[in-house]
Amino acid sequence: MEYKDYYKVLGVSRDASQDTIKKAYRKLARKYHPDVSKDPDAETRIKEVNEAYEALGDAEKRKAYDQLGADWRQGQDFRPPPGWDGRTQYGGARGGPDAGGFSDFFDSVFGGGGMGGGRRRGGGAGFNMRGADREGRVDISLDQALKGTEVSVQDADGRVQRVRIPAGAKDGSRLRVRGQGDPGVGSGGAGDLLLEIRVKPDSRYTLDGRNLYRDIPLTPWEAALGATIEVPTPHGWVNLKVPAGTQSGKQMRLKGKGLPGKPPGDLYLKLMVQLPPEDEAGDWYRKMAKESSFAPRANLAP
Repeated sequence: MEYKDYYKVLGVSRDASQDTIKKAYRKLARKYHPDVSKDPDAETRIKEVNEAYEALGDAEKRKAYDQLGADWRQGQDFRPPPGWDGRTQYGGARGGPDAGGFSDFFDSVFGGGGMGGGRRRGGGAGFNMRGADREGRVDISLDQALKGTEVSVQDADGRVQRVRIPAGAKDGSRLRVRGQGDPGVGSGGAGDLLLEIRVKPDSRYTLDGRNLYRDIPLTPWEAALGATIEVPTPHGWVNLKVPAGTQSGKQMRLKGKGLPGKPPGDLYLKLMVQLPPEDEAGDWYRKMAKESSFAPRANLAP
C-alpha cells in the first residue's frame, strides 16, 4: 500500500502546533466541500483532508503516526513495522458500526476506522462546520477603560461592526464577540471574534491589573503637621487625610477607586514632598537650620 503524508495533505510542517493543524483543516474543509467547491476532485480531496485530520488532529494518533519516522514520502510502498499495533498502543479506533471510510494505510496504522470515521468528518451532503474564530486587537484610552466605550471593527466580509467594550476592561484582556468570525459551512454558525484589549499609557495614572497608581505632591508643612487635602481620582475629587509626620514616598490606598470590576481595583497615591522655591522660603529654611535640633543622620554608621 502507499504511504500517506498527512502533513503534506494539510499543507503544514511536521512541527506544526495542534492549533495550526486545526486551522489548516478548517480552511481546506471549506475549500473542498462538495456543496460549494467547483473542483472536479473535491470529493476525493475532502476525504483525504478528513483522513489527514483524523490522524493529526488527535494528539495520540499523531504520536503514533510520527513513530513511523520522517523519512517516508507520499506514494512510497509502505508496510507497518513488525509488531506494530496502533490500536492497542495509541487508542486507535473507537468508532462504532459507522466507523470507517478511510484508506488501508490509515487502518494499518491505527487499527481501522476513526473516532467516528469518515461519516463524522465526511464531505457529503449535510456536512456542517462552524466557522473559525478570528483574532483582533483594539487600543483604548484609560478613560475609555474606566467608563466603557464602543469601537468599530471589521467582520470577515469587510463590514464595519460596532462593538461595546464594558467599563473595567483590563489591559491584555480578551473580549469574545459572538458570530463575528469566519462564516461556517452549511448550517454551521459563524465563528467568534476574539478581541484583545490594550489600554494605552496615561500621563496621570499607571495601570496594573485593575489597580491604579499616581503621585501626589505635598508641601513640607502638610507632611510635617498633617493636613486634609483634596486629591483627584478617576471617579472625582475626594478629601484625603494626611497624617502628621508623613515621609516623602508614603503610599496611601483608596479602596475601590481603581478600574471597575468584581471586585473593583484600588487607587494607590504616593505622597511626594516638594520644596518651595528658594526665593520664597530661603529665609525660613535658614532660620530652621539655626534653631532646629533635628539631625536625621545622627545614627548613621560608616
